[in-house]
Amino acid sequence: MLIEELALPGVYLFTPKRHGDDRGFFSETFSKVQFAEAVPGVELIQDNHSFSKDMGVIRGLHFQLPPHAQGKLVRVPNGRVLDVVVDLRVGSPTYGQHLSVELSGENWKQLWVPAGFAHGFCTLEANTEFCYKVSAYYAPESDSGIIYNDPDLAIDWPVGEDKAILSAKDQKLQKFRDFTSPYIFNE
Repeated sequence: MLIEELALPGVYLFTPKRHGDDRGFFSETFSKVQFAEAVPGVELIQDNHSFSKDMGVIRGLHFQLPPHAQGKLVRVPNGRVLDVVVDLRVGSPTYGQHLSVELSGENWKQLWVPAGFAHGFCTLEANTEFCYKVSAYYAPESDSGIIYNDPDLAIDWPVGEDKAILSAKDQKLQKFRDFTSPYIFNE
């Protein structure tokens, strides 16, 4: 498995190997040992799976507040997304900055999103499946987010606001400037 740290400290791209032949392929998509070498001290405890039937579905930018902050290892087994993370860690050299990565069933990449980051994605194809492992269980009282089209973040989403498909909850998320972050950057 290829593991690369990206421009935001603590965010990693994992690319598992695929072994294929005329029948299809086999891939080891997660190894606790390899994950622990890159991200020590984090245990992934639950798998989640979402399906988006349309292109242009935006989910996020989501995160959970402490004490239920979650890290996520995300991947797309079928379809394509533009996956986006925003650094919410006060004192980080990249505080308030974001990066985006295309994840797809074709490129087989996975993104590690540590606690202290907002996370969202936009489907680039219909019938896209999105799978992720988390480091903490869902806690409704800790559920939070930043509006996807926040002008201060200036994320270049692949769909215009008139074409974006959002949940009612995601349409009402707060702006970045109104969020007081409880996350502190630790080198």
